[in-house]
Order: sequence, then C-alpha cells, then structure tokens
Amino acid sequence: MTQGDSLRDLQTWMQSALIHPQATSSAEVAARLTASNRLTASERLGIYQRSYIARLRSCLAEQFPASRHALGAGLFDQFARLYLATIPSTSHTLYDLGAGFPGFLQDTRPDADAPEERQETWVNFMIDLARYERTLFVLFDAPGHEGKPWPTRDTPDAALVLQPCFALGAYRFPVACYYHSVTDAARPGLPPMSDSYVALARFDYLTASFPITRAHHRFLQLLTETHSIDTALAQMAQTLNRAETALRASWRDEIRDRWIANHFFVDRAVAAPPDATARPQDRR
Repeated sequence: MTQGDSLRDLQTWMQSALIHPQATSSAEVAARLTASNRLTASERLGIYQRSYIARLRSCLAEQFPASRHALGAGLFDQFARLYLATIPSTSHTLYDLGAGFPGFLQDTRPDADAPEERQETWVNFMIDLARYERTLFVLFDAPGHEGKPWPTRDTPDAALVLQPCFALGAYRFPVACYYHSVTDAARPGLPPMSDSYVALARFDYLTASFPITRAHHRFLQLLTETHSIDTALAQMAQTLNRAETALRASWRDEIRDRWIANHFFVDRAVAAPPDATARPQDRR
C-alpha cells in the first residue's frame, strides 16, 4: 500500500488491476504489493488476474453452452476473452455477465458493413443463438408466479394476462431446437436458415420453449402491449385482414386451452407483484 492509500483506495485499485490488467504498470504493482522469495509483485498479481478472467470465461460458457458447442471450445474462449476485454464485468453479480454478449457478436462481426444478403450465415446463426440463450438464462431468475394458483379453462378471457416469467423470440434459425439438442447431449450441426418463433414460459421453476407460428407471435406481441385478449384479437383481425368472428373461433377452439395448459397466462386477480423474484438456487 502506498503512503496515503486507504483500504478503499487499495480495493479500488485491485479491482481495476483485475479488470484491466493491461492498464496496470509494474511500478504501480510494486508500490502496492510485495514480492515473494520466488515471484515478483507483478507475477503474484498475474496469478489472480489470470484466475479471475478464467473464472469469468467459465461462467460465460455456462451461460451460453450451445454457443460454445457451435463455435467449439477454443474459438468460443477466444470470443469470450475479447468480450471480457472489450466489455469488462462491472456488476456485483455474475447474472449480468453475459448481458452484452449477443450485442458484442453483432457489433464485432467481420461483415457488419456488407448488405444483409451477403452477410455470413453462420454469424447470423451465432447471434440468434446467443440471443436465445440469454433470454432463456434471464428467465431462470425472472419474477415468477410460483406458489400461486394458475388459471384453468374456465377462467374468463377478461381475467387472463400473460404471466410475469414469459418471453417471445423471433429468429432466422431454429435456435431453440438446436439449443435443446445440445443440452440433450446430441452433436447437431449448423441448421439451415428457417424463420422460427418461440414462446418461453416458466412453471415450477422450469423454463420451457414452445414453437409458435408467425401469426401467434404477432398476437402474443399485441397481448403484451394491450394486456387484453379481446383487444388483441380485434387488432389481429385487422392485421390479417380476416373476419373477427373466425379469428375468435380459432382462438376459442384451437389455441386457448393449449396455452392455458402451457402456463402462458395467469389470472390478473392473483398475478405476482412486480417485485416478486424467483429463488436463485432453483435456476437450473
């Protein structure tokens, strides 16, 4: 510790030295840390710097297992090191570690300036896959409805609202299928480009993905915005230029009970309050 340094100053410096090792000079290290019989002060600090980054890379791999499979361990680690150097972790929790990873892949893609039709397909796949994995990871700890009663088929439409732990995804590839193939210990190859739409919902601390159509995706978007099935159906009829009566019949006869059974909805009268949180220990 240099003269005049407080414990807080030393802690702040140590944090910066771990996050930005390249910006730490040998003189700074020698002024604050002591050498051992076998290692210089910089070499001793280097052990912690490498261990810190290795731990963050390991956590990133846990948050993006399918991306790591798709890229291969070596290439994924290279992307992870560059990501951590470009966007260092500044949060007190590892939960936020991968928040910027999909955007980082998008911003650093080598063909960013090329027209979309000339961009590399595999890069588009990696970005979509990372987006899906991040959404899935966030839902592990999102506010949920656990411990409360769920609606039944007898619950009126006016009482149904999307549950708090719910998300929608629109992708250029079947990333949900790819992800679950990886987690099932399969070794899938790069899938062909094919638009896919997914609804994700958590029930009893387990998150499930449900393939949906493009029209269903739009309807659920409208429901997210309006919080009213009646209003969303009316707007959907206009969007599709279809008779509203036919659309309401399709909702009642083909969709409604299935989505209730898959826990897309809660009864607005017993919905979880906004500050309700899931138990972190039940993430997986």
